[in-house]
Order: sequence, then structure tokens, then C-alpha cells
Amino acid sequence: MSPPKEITELAMNIRRQVLRMTHRARSCHVGSCFSMADLLAVLYSGVLQVRSSEPNWPARDRLIVSKGHAVAAVYAVLAEKGFIPGEKLESFYQDGSTMPGHVTASSVPGIELSTGSLGHGLAVACGMAFAAAVDGHSYRTFALLSDGECDEGSTWESVLFAPHHHLDNLIAIVDYNKIQSLARTDEILSLEPFAAKWRAFGWSVREVDGHDVAQIYEALATVPWNNGRPSCMVAHTIKGKGVSFMEDSVLWHYRPPDAVELERALAELEAGL
Repeated sequence: MSPPKEITELAMNIRRQVLRMTHRARSCHVGSCFSMADLLAVLYSGVLQVRSSEPNWPARDRLIVSKGHAVAAVYAVLAEKGFIPGEKLESFYQDGSTMPGHVTASSVPGIELSTGSLGHGLAVACGMAFAAAVDGHSYRTFALLSDGECDEGSTWESVLFAPHHHLDNLIAIVDYNKIQSLARTDEILSLEPFAAKWRAFGWSVREVDGHDVAQIYEALATVPWNNGRPSCMVAHTIKGKGVSFMEDSVLWHYRPPDAVELERALAELEAGL
């Protein structure tokens, strides 16, 4: 594997790019991007079998980013890994841009599915994994979910479907930052006992610190954890992780950083390395 320091640096670069993109575009979802930055950094540091020079390589692993509102982090990691030119990030969320404000497959190489309507990502991932199993393909399908979308019934239909069909080529990763659009998840609709629910539905489950890159890598490098069962990694994260005044705050689900906040946040990230 890549040394954890390299993965941490990639995660910090994702966060820096997110800050600049959202400030420039006056867009939002900084907190959601930051909570999953370490997860994306690990996935793109040797876990996902993908090729930036050949985004549609037939044998590639599939990644469905179901929490499509956190698109700035996705574009950032794709730029860092050479799927798209870095200068394209400057057009993020601008009128007429090919870099829209939700994950979009039609105009961005390396994206498998346009997402943002929460609750659909795991269902599509189930379909991809099922098709691979039926057709005898070896690629795996990863689905990165938000905790808020686990309020959706369609998510739990998919949670039932995958173990019934023994989809051990499917890996769900839940960014469990415990804040959704307007409040904390336990105030809106409690998910607990969360990991136990996935286990009860027949998944192999591991809980990790979603900001410990070595721990994340160790878990994802060994999937499937049980043959014949899909894997679910519950990643305990912090919304806005990495910038003190953004951490664990619902405010940064919607608000972009102003010029002063941008410089302060960038300085904190630099100091954190």
C-alpha cells in the first residue's frame, strides 16, 4: 500500500481543492466533502482497480458516490489522480460548465453514475454487482453512502437484496458523520443500532475511524470479509473534519467559505500536515 503519509497528503489536497472550488463558485457541502475526504483518498490509493488513462477499462472496479451533493471532493480526487485536468476545477458550478454541482457521469471521466437523489446509489450498485456475478466478471462495486440517505426505504430494500443474492463483490461504505441537511441524524431519525442493523440483514460489517487512513486501508484491502456476503464499512467521521470552525457543525452543510474563512481554513490544513 501507499504509505499513510501519502494518503494523508492526498486527503489534504482534496480538502484544499474543495475549499477553493466552493469559495470560487459560492457553492456548498464543504462539511460533507471533508467528512469523506480520507475515504476517497484511501480508495484512490490502491484499493480501487482503475486506470486514469482508460476510465472505461472494462475490468475496472466501479465506485458509486451516492452522496452526490459532495461532488467537489469527487472532482478534486479525480483531478489529483489524473482523470481530469486540474484546471477544469476552476469551472466548477459555473454557468455552462461540464462540472455540475452534483456528481455527473456524462461529462466527467471516472464517474460511473450521476447521483444526488439520495437513496438510489446502493440500488444501482447492487445491480452492477449482480450483473458482474451473473456474467462472471471479477470487478467489484463500491458504494459510498451518506448516513442521512439511510433514512430512505430504497436503501434498506438494497440492503435486503445484496445478501439474498450473495453479492460478496459489493462493498458499501457509510460516511457516518451523524449530521444531515438540517440537524443531527439522531434528532431527525435515529439510525442506531446502526451497524447491528446491517449485520441483522446479512452483511459482513466493520466499524472504523473514518479519518484513520491506515485503519480504512486495512479494512478495504481485505474485502470481501466473508465469502458469499456483501461488506459494509461503517466509517465514523466528523463533518468538516480538518478545519476547527467547520467541524461537527450543520452550518457547513450549506455555507461556502468567504475570503477570510478560506485563508483561515487553508492555513489550518497546512498546519495539520
